[in-house]
Amino acid sequence: MRSTRGLLWLILAAIVVSTGCRFTLPWRGVGQAEAPMFRANAERTGVYPAGGPTRLNELVWSFRTGGVIYASPTIAAGIVYLASLDGYLYALDAATGQERWSFETGDMVGSSPAVAGGLVYFGSCDGNLYALDAATGQERWRFETGDWVVSSPVVAGGLVYFGSDDAHLYAVEAATGQERWRFRTDDWVRSSPALSGGVVYIGSEDGYLYAVDAATGRERWRFETYDYVDSSPAVADGIVYFGSDDGFLYAVDAATGRERWRFRTNDWVRSSPAVADGVVYFGSDDGYLYAVDVRTAQERWRFRTDDWVRSSPALSGGTVYIGSDDAYVYAVDARTGQERWRFRTNDWVRSSPAIASGILFVGSDDGSLYAIR
Repeated sequence: MRSTRGLLWLILAAIVVSTGCRFTLPWRGVGQAEAPMFRANAERTGVYPAGGPTRLNELVWSFRTGGVIYASPTIAAGIVYLASLDGYLYALDAATGQERWSFETGDMVGSSPAVAGGLVYFGSCDGNLYALDAATGQERWRFETGDWVVSSPVVAGGLVYFGSDDAHLYAVEAATGQERWRFRTDDWVRSSPALSGGVVYIGSEDGYLYAVDAATGRERWRFETYDYVDSSPAVADGIVYFGSDDGFLYAVDAATGRERWRFRTNDWVRSSPAVADGVVYFGSDDGYLYAVDVRTAQERWRFRTDDWVRSSPALSGGTVYIGSDDAYVYAVDARTGQERWRFRTNDWVRSSPAIASGILFVGSDDGSLYAIR
């Protein structure tokens, strides 16, 4: 039976780790490749620049926060932006891990930031979406919703789209924070929106995936599953891929919402899929990372970890990177499913990896962000 909703977040908030501890190892510089939002792009495909580490060479640096790191880091202009359940958003030098600035909100921060137009956008469990100056951390504006904002924003066309536990999907002006429209679902919206072809796709804990017109906020279609949809959708080649707590990964037509196929796992699918080269990759609470053919829905391979997989896979070159509740970050050959390397943290890894300039950045429930190559 599902435990009381929100209990896990309260437990995570109580896990406090010591602050201020960090170290650095030699670094060869940061290039121009960036990962400025959750899942790398507005379509949420999880495809990052090529050059991610195929061998585990070194821990470049780590940075300790005062709480669990649930969100995925984002990287822009040589800065890593990191949210923590200690209530802060941090800006770190990507080369050294040194703190540039930090910004305190009024509650836990589990939303992954998005960087666009010199601003960084993210949500907090204090109910606000924030816009900060990306260089200085100064607040530009905040937009208040009626409940926690765990959903990670996407920014496009001068608008910021995000969900809230008040059951709404919002569109607000990126420059001013003025509301453009809101769309109501029937339960918490912890899924993060994907944007493609003028349509916003997002899941809700009411069990539906919604397609909403990005300009007007009007519903295009909805697709019903049998349980919560906390997985964030990925859109590729006219198909929307997403998971549900009913244990399935779904593929639906992006234009019509008609089901193309579904793939069954043995537990909840809260991991958000990555899609590239005719294959969709995703994790499940059954402990596996899956690779499934997007045309036939046939399993290509599965890779076993020793606990739930709620981290979302990141693709770079021919490697899939993912975390597990067994405390490891894994690098897996995208074609064969063979392990390339693993890196151990000190707690669950539900943060999703991000890759920029050949470095893998990932958080852990141990409160640390790791930079690995």
